[in-house]
Amino acid sequence: EVSALAADPPEGIKVYPSDEDITELHTAIEGPEGTPFAGGVFRMRLVLGKDFPAVPPKGYFLTKIFHPNVGHKGEICVNVLKRDWKAELGLRHVLLTIKCLLIHPNPESALNEEAGRLLLEDYTEYEARARLLTEIHAMMGPGCSSGTSQDPNDGPQPKKHAGDLGKRAGAGAAAVPAALGNGASGPSTTASSSSGSAVNNIAVKKKADKKRALRRL
Repeated sequence: EVSALAADPPEGIKVYPSDEDITELHTAIEGPEGTPFAGGVFRMRLVLGKDFPAVPPKGYFLTKIFHPNVGHKGEICVNVLKRDWKAELGLRHVLLTIKCLLIHPNPESALNEEAGRLLLEDYTEYEARARLLTEIHAMMGPGCSSGTSQDPNDGPQPKKHAGDLGKRAGAGAAAVPAALGNGASGPSTTASSSSGSAVNNIAVKKKADKKRALRRL
């Protein structure tokens, strides 16, 4: 069963069997979309006792998670690992049930009482806490940085934005002194300021165009 799981794992779940100890199965579950756990990868282990499959395995989250049905030491409370267990269910069913638990928590059997209370009374706060811990503990892998890396094409944009800001400043230069009440010297000053801004904008644009051309080369 472990070999079959490793060869064909459930969607969103990876299985890492150990050649040395087949009674302990390590897995990684992707946080389901639409939940506070989305984007995270949660490591978990299943411990198969000597009486397995007559007795259900025990599940533990190794990645810290804020969830009503996960205790502070990572222990998982779900019926399939307790009274609803049947030998014929198998490990695949266990993994899928735990993944579903991330989508539909059960506050009535909460191991983390604070998470269970917030889920019922203040979902916004529960979601914020769960998402924060996901970002801190479940997004530390090397692949997670790709979401925040800059696109090389974004390079010239700050200069372009600065130019746009200069254009707006030039166009509204007559209104600025009046609004600030700083006794500006009148139309001649405004005109020279506008022309200076226009020259600066052209220079900035030329520099940006030159950098784009160099980048293409």
